[in-house]
Amino acid sequence: MKFFENDLIFIEIEKSEVPWLKLFTKEPYKEFSECPKPVRAEIWRVLDIIEIEMLSYYKPTKINIASFGNYMPHVHFHIMSRFEEDSYFPKPMWGAKQRESTLKLESFDLFLTKLYPLL
Repeated sequence: MKFFENDLIFIEIEKSEVPWLKLFTKEPYKEFSECPKPVRAEIWRVLDIIEIEMLSYYKPTKINIASFGNYMPHVHFHIMSRFEEDSYFPKPMWGAKQRESTLKLESFDLFLTKLYPLL
C-alpha cells in the first residue's frame, strides 16, 4: 500500500509484525549509482528521517536498511525496526522464523501519522 509520494520517490507499507517501509524511486533505475543526484539526495534525506523517527518512536534493538532488488531490479530500500522479541531476530525478516513473536508495539498507524508531515 502506498503511504507517501513526491516527484522523485514513493513509500509503501510492508505488512509485517515489525514496522517496515519500502522506499522506491519513481523512475525505474536499476542501480543506485544510475539515479540522478537529486534522487539520491532525496533517498538519503527520507531514509534519515524514517530511521530517526523509528528509533525515537519504537526504540528498537536495531534498524535494518536493505537494498537488494534481485527479484525487482528497481532501486528500492527496505527500512524496518527490529526487536529481539520479533519472530526472526537476529536473522533477516525474509529468512527462517526463529520463534513466535512476543512483540507489543506502539500503534503503526500513529507512527505513520507522525511521520508523514516530516517527509
